[in-house]
Amino acid sequence: MSNKAENVIELKNVKKIYRMGKERICAVDNVSFTIKKGEFCCLYGVSGSGKSTLLNLMAGIEKVTSGQIIIKGRHIHKMSERALAKFRQNNLGFVFQSYNLLNSMTALENVELPLVFKRVPTRKRKKMARNILTKVGLGSRLKHKPKEMSGGQQQRVGIARAFVSNPSIVFADEPTGNLDSKTSKEVMDLIKDMAKANNLTIVMVTHDRRLAEYADKIIHIFDGKVEKIEEFTKQAEELPPEETQEIATDVS
Repeated sequence: MSNKAENVIELKNVKKIYRMGKERICAVDNVSFTIKKGEFCCLYGVSGSGKSTLLNLMAGIEKVTSGQIIIKGRHIHKMSERALAKFRQNNLGFVFQSYNLLNSMTALENVELPLVFKRVPTRKRKKMARNILTKVGLGSRLKHKPKEMSGGQQQRVGIARAFVSNPSIVFADEPTGNLDSKTSKEVMDLIKDMAKANNLTIVMVTHDRRLAEYADKIIHIFDGKVEKIEEFTKQAEELPPEETQEIATDVS
């Protein structure tokens, strides 16, 4: 990852405090970091560490208590709900642990959905949806509904839906949480390959170190704070696997 790449996401002293009666719970505590264009970044930590809350703040799904979140030069923490919805529609894609597919719709219709909201003409959006479903290996499953597909196939539909409108950034929240290890690897390889082919930025949440190692940058989250950041250089990625592993271990 070149140091000259532009910062596409920037967090400055971000806090998120929930109030439960008289109790104040600080889920995200004074977090600051940057993510560059084309970078695969992982928010890594145990359950309850605050990583999913942080992802929701970055996606504008939840509002910060204080601090700044800047995405593609836009201060999303200052946006209205309507402006945020439009910004997400034009710039962001999402991959969820639970797939979030509509059971009444076919794979093709589920993938078309973001394009419907963007008012892409019917013939064009069907072609775009067919093309990306074919890329993720589901060209023969276009008319299948979610209940007629395996978990891995459903997540491939979810990935196709996230990438179909060519977003700048894809947020993935435990994208392999419901999958076995073999299918998890296939899904992660697919996400990384598609992101690299289109120079997209990925921000993924996981508690699994094996999945975290797909990333260029691992941000360790503990008790709502950044514990440490590991960055893996482009030079390291180009070395043979055993040498790359040695370099990655030395980075703290």
